[in-house]
Amino acid sequence: MPDLIHLIEKFTTPITQCLFIGIQRSLCLVKYRSRTDIAALILEAANGGAAKTKIMYRAFLSYAQLKEYLAVLLENGLIEYSKAEQTYRITQKGMRFVQLYNQVGELISTGERIIET
Repeated sequence: MPDLIHLIEKFTTPITQCLFIGIQRSLCLVKYRSRTDIAALILEAANGGAAKTKIMYRAFLSYAQLKEYLAVLLENGLIEYSKAEQTYRITQKGMRFVQLYNQVGELISTGERIIET
């Protein structure tokens, strides 16, 4: 089983939530996400405007989790809310955050490839 987990981690992306294995349908291996990963997913989902439900499904969050993250993102100016449209939109500051997040991810994946070879 550890070899299988290693293979799954090696060939899946951070966004991957579960991989169902044919042995048992109820077996679900979860890739844990950091708060930063989740914040970036929410911001990416809000790019162009999105309602809470759309963000919730795209970021794989419960409603309670989403409310908590939206409050932090609003407080820090990474996302804004339009009452008229009832949508959330990423701000310039939020776009910069996502850009830096993706750059760090690229650096880390490059570093992992160097270490493996």
